[in-house]
Amino acid sequence: MREQNELAAAGKRAFEARASRRPGGVPGFVVVAVNPLYFVQGKDEVLLINEGGPEVRRVFLNVPHSAQPNISPYGESVGHYEGGDTLVVDTIGLSDDTYVDNYRTPHTTAIHVVERFQLTEGGKTLQVAIRVEDPGAFTTAWSARQTYHRTRTGAMEEMICAENNIAFDASVSEIPKADKPDF
Repeated sequence: MREQNELAAAGKRAFEARASRRPGGVPGFVVVAVNPLYFVQGKDEVLLINEGGPEVRRVFLNVPHSAQPNISPYGESVGHYEGGDTLVVDTIGLSDDTYVDNYRTPHTTAIHVVERFQLTEGGKTLQVAIRVEDPGAFTTAWSARQTYHRTRTGAMEEMICAENNIAFDASVSEIPKADKPDF
């Protein structure tokens, strides 16, 4: 892992959960950004779709968190708009089998993530401010920023994560293969 992290620190080859067919988790969903991100706005929820998976996060609007949220890689995200132009997303209930960044920084199920999405430059960029608290993994809260640039418009491209993908980088993790089919 050290060698992979040194490559990531040098900007050469960063770990990406999606390369091993794992969910990106939160805040990894927006921190590890290499693919286009789409927003689908509904009355009661916002869907965030990462084209590269495709992965989908659901953000339920204007509701409180559940008393006992189901633990999952994307947890339970609730959101609201502030000032009409900033989507604030509060996420809890995250499983501890994802990472928070390209360096495979682990976290516990006590992680709490708040993301603030705001369009800037007349809609040409999307600024995401992220705050992470996890008393089980970090001694203090930390923040990150991600900027997306609008590069194209149009339909989402179909990206299929197929079994036996020969373009897969096996140095990240191997795809399990059965000796013989079980069907």
